[in-house]
Amino acid sequence: MNAEGLESFRDFVDSRSAALLRTAVLLCGGDRHAGEDLLQNALVKAAGRWQRIDEPEAYVRRILYRQQVSRWRLKWPRREVSVAEPPEPPGTGDPGPDPAAATELRLVMRQALSRLTARQRTVLVLRYFEDLPEADVARLLGCSVGTVRSTTHRSLARLRDLAPELTALGPAEAERFDSRDHSPVEVRP
Repeated sequence: MNAEGLESFRDFVDSRSAALLRTAVLLCGGDRHAGEDLLQNALVKAAGRWQRIDEPEAYVRRILYRQQVSRWRLKWPRREVSVAEPPEPPGTGDPGPDPAAATELRLVMRQALSRLTARQRTVLVLRYFEDLPEADVARLLGCSVGTVRSTTHRSLARLRDLAPELTALGPAEAERFDSRDHSPVEVRP
């Protein structure tokens, strides 16, 4: 990679890594370390082809999705065991009108998402966090639109079973939470 390409890549990583990391963490069921690994691998792959990429963010996101799909296709998933680690630094900015409620909602959602299968979690992240249409999700995951629909339906039903308090959250109450948080709060199909 030449100096201009290297500078372009660094600028991209500096400006978009936070948003890409949020997506990667969601794809990994809330596991920040696995999300960081997923993003790092995607960026390494993108760096090798950087000069030929027209839309870098779309390209990196596609790598994230495909890597996650490959992880759930492994016969024996390779998982690292986390040990005592220092807590993550607190985020900056106001999380919403009621920080305690917003935090509790994120924790409930993260815990419920982590109990879904990787495939269910990936479909929900693509459909509701990334706001992709069913056809795009099907294309990214290499399956039919019907499979996306049925997986979405079953995933939402399972999510409602795991966290019934989320179904009581109406759209008006969901809008109160800060949209910069990017934690999915509405679980309607």
